Amino acid sequence: MTLRERKRLRTRQAILTAATDLFERHGYTETTLDDIAAAAEISKRAIFSYFASKEDLLFPESDARIGAAIDAIAARQPGDGPVQVLLRAMTTSTQESDDLTGRRAALRLRLMRTVPAVRGRALQHQFDAQREIARHLAAVFPADLSPISAAALTGAFIGAVTGVLDLFFEEQEPPQDPVELRATLLRVTQMALTPWLDTSSGERDLSSDI
Repeated sequence: MTLRERKRLRTRQAILTAATDLFERHGYTETTLDDIAAAAEISKRAIFSYFASKEDLLFPESDARIGAAIDAIAARQPGDGPVQVLLRAMTTSTQESDDLTGRRAALRLRLMRTVPAVRGRALQHQFDAQREIARHLAAVFPADLSPISAAALTGAFIGAVTGVLDLFFEEQEPPQDPVELRATLLRVTQMALTPWLDTSSGERDLSSDI
């Protein structure tokens, strides 16, 4: 990266760190963008160069996860089916970042239960992710998935991940061993998607279900 890109990355991370700290200590509603700007030692206006809204501070990598899923679909290996590429995308995302499994994830899920604005933004991100990923799955696996079954599979995948993490973080703190959490998340999500798999061929024709 160039010096300018590294500086922007450091500023972005400073904003996220400040926001997470303040949301945890003072609460989401009580924390203002002015508070976050002061803690990050930037102007309030500068925050909007990185994030469109206060809610987006809790979802900094949602677009990146959609991109990872699309990349995994495009880079599928011979013999891979839709479930395999989705699980690979999740594995890659959780290995490269703790946004799904770390401190911010625990905070985000807790606020989704109590703050309507955060819950609404989470639902919007999930809806956008489901539509985009399902569209690519249906295009790449036309023999296995219709547009409807691709949407159903993607919804099952996103729902399984969200449900598992919500239970993990119900006690408000992330598990101490991130490797164990990632392994459990993969195992349980794969178990949830078992009905979409065929034990003999690896993947069954999902379009026949519609």
